[in-house]
Amino acid sequence: MQQSYQDLYLTGLVNARALETQAIELLSRQVDRIESYPEIADALRRHIAESEQQRVRLDTILESLGSSNSTIKDFVTGLMGNMAALAHAPMQDEILKNTLANYAFEHFEIASYKSLLVLADLAGDATAPTALRQSLSEEERMAQWCADTLEPTVRKFATLAAQGEKAGI
Repeated sequence: MQQSYQDLYLTGLVNARALETQAIELLSRQVDRIESYPEIADALRRHIAESEQQRVRLDTILESLGSSNSTIKDFVTGLMGNMAALAHAPMQDEILKNTLANYAFEHFEIASYKSLLVLADLAGDATAPTALRQSLSEEERMAQWCADTLEPTVRKFATLAAQGEKAGI
């Protein structure tokens, strides 16, 4: 079935909006459990707020194009975010698993926003790229934070575990 650039762009926007819902759910569940890593909890809270703003930006773009989000996609991806966070919960190295997953997830979001910029260009949307670039910039900043804090998080986890203290979250 042939699809127009506009159709592909709208699908990409709906998918990105659902991805932000997944990010919010995933990070919210992580923050709920973090005890020994307040600096990570603070960064995740800040990024949850950014993700909420990114979702609003996507809603605005969708509305400007006469479309809206997919409740089903939002529900499914939100559920997936909750399930992913819960899957790590029983692990003794939960903080490490979350750290690695967040690093990968941020890069997935970066790729999503970069593809949306291409689709916006192909669909002739000259208005949305400003908002999409803002969200991309926020995702790139969070991905860099994930990269910068990977080693210190692993070191802190290993030190706490070696001392017999609560290290997982």
